[in-house]
Amino acid sequence: MVRSSVRRMISSRNDLVYPVLGFASLFAFLYMSFGHLFNLQNGENSFSFVQRNGTHFTSDGTIFYVNGWNSYWLMEHAVEDKSRPRVREMMQQGAKMGLTVCRTWAFNDGAYNALQISPGKFDERVFKALDHVIAEARREGIRLLLSLVNNLHAYGGKRQYVHWAWEEGVGLSSSNDSFFFDPSIRQYFKSYVKTILTRKNTVTGIEYRNDPTIFAWELINEPRCTSDPSGDTLQDWIEDMSAFVKSIDKNHLLTIGHEGFYGPKSPKASTVNPGGWATELGSDFIRNSIIPAIDFASVHIYPDQWFNYELDLEAKLKFTSKWMLSHIEDGDKELKKPVFFTEFGMSNLSKGFNPSQRDKLYKTVTNIIYKSAKKKTSGAGSLFWQFLVGGIEEYNDDFGIIPWKSPSTNRLIGKQSCRLAAVHGALPSQRKYLKQLCL
Repeated sequence: MVRSSVRRMISSRNDLVYPVLGFASLFAFLYMSFGHLFNLQNGENSFSFVQRNGTHFTSDGTIFYVNGWNSYWLMEHAVEDKSRPRVREMMQQGAKMGLTVCRTWAFNDGAYNALQISPGKFDERVFKALDHVIAEARREGIRLLLSLVNNLHAYGGKRQYVHWAWEEGVGLSSSNDSFFFDPSIRQYFKSYVKTILTRKNTVTGIEYRNDPTIFAWELINEPRCTSDPSGDTLQDWIEDMSAFVKSIDKNHLLTIGHEGFYGPKSPKASTVNPGGWATELGSDFIRNSIIPAIDFASVHIYPDQWFNYELDLEAKLKFTSKWMLSHIEDGDKELKKPVFFTEFGMSNLSKGFNPSQRDKLYKTVTNIIYKSAKKKTSGAGSLFWQFLVGGIEEYNDDFGIIPWKSPSTNRLIGKQSCRLAAVHGALPSQRKYLKQLCL
C-alpha cells in the first residue's frame, strides 16, 4: 500500500512536471528565435529612410527583407469621406500580419477622381487624399512604394499623356509609345514628377521627398515599348527619368516597375522568359536595371497569365522557382543590387482553380525569399497582388483576396513575417504586433 501510494505520488508529480518542462522548452525555443522582439517597447512608430547597401535594403544600418502587399486603390478610396476609413483598416490589417511595405498608385491621370486633371493641373481634393494615405501608413508603421504612372490604360496611363499632347497639337504621334520619346510628353511627365516629389503633405507637414514613410519611388508600372523591340527607346527614357528624379530627391530609393523579361540579346531570353513574345516588348531586365540611378530591380510573377496554354499547377510552381532564382542570381552577379518581387499572384479564373493552389504559389515565393534572407542574397522581398478589405468588391480582380477571411493564407503570410524577423531582426515599426503574431 505504501509503495502503491508513492508510485501514485510520483506519477502525479510527473503528470505536472512533464507538461511544465514541455512548455518551458517551447518557450525557450521561441525566445531564442524571437526574443529580440519582446524587448521592444510600445511607442510611436520610428521611421528612417530605407537605404541600399550592395544587394540589401537597410534601415538604421540593419538589413531587412520585405514581406508586403499591393493595394493600388488607396488614394481613390481616400477621396470620399464614406470610403476613407477603409484606408486605415487596410493599413491596420497589414500591420497585424507583420507586413512592412505596401505598393500603391500615386497617379490618376484624367480619369474619374483624377489627381492630374490635365498636364500640370491637379485636383487638390485628390491630392489631400494621397496626403491622407501617406499619413495613415506612417501611423500604422507601413512604408509605401509609390508608382508614378501606368503603362496600362487604367487610371489614365501613358495613353492619357499622349491624348493630352494630341489635343494640344504638340504630339508627334498618336501611338501610346510616343509617351517614351515625345519631348513634349516627357516634359509633361517631368512636371508631374516634380509636383509629386515636392508636395508638402497637408496632414503631416512633410514634403514627400523628405518623408521616410515612402519606401521608394517606382517610375512606371510594367513598362513596355513594343514599337521599338531593340529596347533603345525605353532605355533612353529610363536613363532620363531616373536622373531627373534623383536631381530632386536624393533621399529615396528608385526602381523601374519592371516585369523582369529578358531582352533579345540576353543569354537568358530563350531559357528563362515565358515565351518568345517576351523579347519583343522593348524592355530588357538587365540592361534597364543596371542604370546607376536605379537602386533596385523590380520583377513580377504571373505564371498563369504569361503562357498561352494551360499549365498544370506543378509546372507553374516550377517556372516560378526558376524565374525567381534566375533574377536573384542576376542581382548577386550582374546588377549588384537588391531584386524585389513587387507583384505576384494567381488568378481565380485559372483552370481548376481553388484557394489551396494560390497558397502553394504564395508558399513557393515566400520560401525563396526566406532562403535568400538566410543566405543574405539579393532576393530582397515580395509583395502579394492584391489585398482588399470588405466593402470594395468593385476594386477586386481575379487575383484579390481579403487575407483575414482566408485563414490558411493569413497564417502563411504571418509566418513569413515572423521568419524574416527571426533572421535579421524586427523593424521598430513592427513592434506593436510581432510579439503576439509570432507566438
